[in-house]
Amino acid sequence: MPDPALRHLAKSDPVMRRLIRLHRPYVFEPDARVSPFQSLVRAVAHQQLNGTAANTILKRFVALFPGRRFPRPEDLDAVDDARIRAAGFSRAKVASLRDLAAKTREGIVPTPKKIAKLSDEEIVERLTEVRGVGRWTVEMLLIFKLGRPDVLPADDFGVRSGFRNAYKLKDLPAKKALLAHGERWRPYRTAASWYLWRAADKE
Repeated sequence: MPDPALRHLAKSDPVMRRLIRLHRPYVFEPDARVSPFQSLVRAVAHQQLNGTAANTILKRFVALFPGRRFPRPEDLDAVDDARIRAAGFSRAKVASLRDLAAKTREGIVPTPKKIAKLSDEEIVERLTEVRGVGRWTVEMLLIFKLGRPDVLPADDFGVRSGFRNAYKLKDLPAKKALLAHGERWRPYRTAASWYLWRAADKE
């Protein structure tokens, strides 16, 4: 077991050791090329929608900005709310996109270069200032876009469901209990989350 994350998880938690044996290998390929602005636009589009519907809306949205692979924050000023809504965004999501663009221009939402220098909690604190962006959304960005190694999204249904299955609980764990148990997984809680997602898939 050459991976230090797997060694640590297996040593610190016998249930994790069993999950590692069942679900090897730990596969994780973050995509840091996407800017925080683009990641959050995509996250807003996916809120309360399935992936197919969200991707259709995103294609229509990008089509509002000819010549761009993806719009910049300042590009949104040239398109009124009605056209963005026609692409499929609700009024609340349009308001989120406007706030996201404004906070990106202000520097609250950092550039890719600057975000790399911030701690996980600093990123959570800054990005949750954006309307409609909660902690879970930022944690998904930390994991799948930035590849941060020690993220445990305790509000995530899949993580909680996987924990219930793996630890043979009757009910979903409370957030506080999950976070307390997860202390033994530090500094590799992202890997632990990956295995809990696998355990959830086995329902």
